[in-house]
Amino acid sequence: MSRVLIAGGGAAGMFAAVHAARRGHQVEVFEKNDRPGRKLFITGKGRCNLTNACDTEELFDAVLSNSSFLYSSFYGCTNQDVIQFFEELGLKLKVERGNRVFPASDHSSDVIRVLTEEMKRQGVILHMNLAVKEIIPEREGFTVQTADGRRFFGDSCIIATGGLSYPSTGSTGDGYRWAKALGHQVKSLSPGLVPIETKEQWVPALQGLSLKNVSVSVRDGGRKVYEEFGEMLFTHYGVSGPVILSASSRISVRLKNENLVLSIDLKPALSEKQLDQRVLRDFEENKNRQFKNSLGKMFPARLIPVMVKLSGIAPEKQVNMVTKEERGQFVRLIKDFKLTLIRLRDYKEAVITRGGVSVKEIDPGTMESKKVPDLYFAGEILDLDAVTGGYNLQIAWSTAYMAAQAVR
Repeated sequence: MSRVLIAGGGAAGMFAAVHAARRGHQVEVFEKNDRPGRKLFITGKGRCNLTNACDTEELFDAVLSNSSFLYSSFYGCTNQDVIQFFEELGLKLKVERGNRVFPASDHSSDVIRVLTEEMKRQGVILHMNLAVKEIIPEREGFTVQTADGRRFFGDSCIIATGGLSYPSTGSTGDGYRWAKALGHQVKSLSPGLVPIETKEQWVPALQGLSLKNVSVSVRDGGRKVYEEFGEMLFTHYGVSGPVILSASSRISVRLKNENLVLSIDLKPALSEKQLDQRVLRDFEENKNRQFKNSLGKMFPARLIPVMVKLSGIAPEKQVNMVTKEERGQFVRLIKDFKLTLIRLRDYKEAVITRGGVSVKEIDPGTMESKKVPDLYFAGEILDLDAVTGGYNLQIAWSTAYMAAQAVR
């Protein structure tokens, strides 16, 4: 039995701790917060989308950076393995739209609870309110020096400190500093899965408005660089929600250099011709009303003033006076509702961190460093990231499992 020291008590750290302890190792976890899983607690708006129930092969399509590196991890610990793991611990799960897996209770605290209870059952020592200051490689093993001056020795060490996103949860980039000090390259870091600011002055009026079942696309000049169907949200500064967060990671490099155009199809189920007939039908029902008062069946109340303003049709104009050309222009607005994307929000609102420890310096079958023997990395600290839908937590679970199986 060897002694395994784990820096970080988040998703990857706890998962690694459980599996290393199940193999008979003596495991100690160091967490700077007063409780484990602080970031896990707020994941999925507090509901914790803990994986995706898609076919295992489909996981790779959701990964944006270095997906081939995850071949051994995703097959070594599949999404179905993760589902089984939590169900065996007594956590009831449910699958929602897009194969997103959540605890049936809708409480992320239940995910943290079962992990914490299993760590305790397996004899894991969990040090709370104890920040790691330095990781020192020894001739055989490592010394972890904590902020209060104590030193702990282990035969191996797993760094699972997360990234820079949501710094209020303790993600302050410590792991990157240790990785560099131990000779590793850290790829350029940036916020990932993050809301986007827009240029238009009328956007704050829509703050809090959620649009479901819309199709969004992002264009760079005449080229479409992203397209997705789903849910989005307006904020006081721009746009957010699942389809926007996924877009942010795909367009981040382009958005650094220039503004991009977001196009929202508000009625994707209808062709332009079908939509024109629908608008005409609504106009017939409201023919003696003013244009601004005729759209109640078509849009949420808060969106109507914006649609009226952007339509170019006089608000007080009677519907029976709206011309065919004006109606056609209105239909095109509904199918191509444009906003100008200007910049990403910062780490305070980012779900994940893009970039991280270079995977070229990590053994993909074990998560062990190629530079420092018996040093392992797991989770967000690695240069791996995916779109929304539970995929990033799957990366955390899978890489943590591989590290736990490999520690000697």
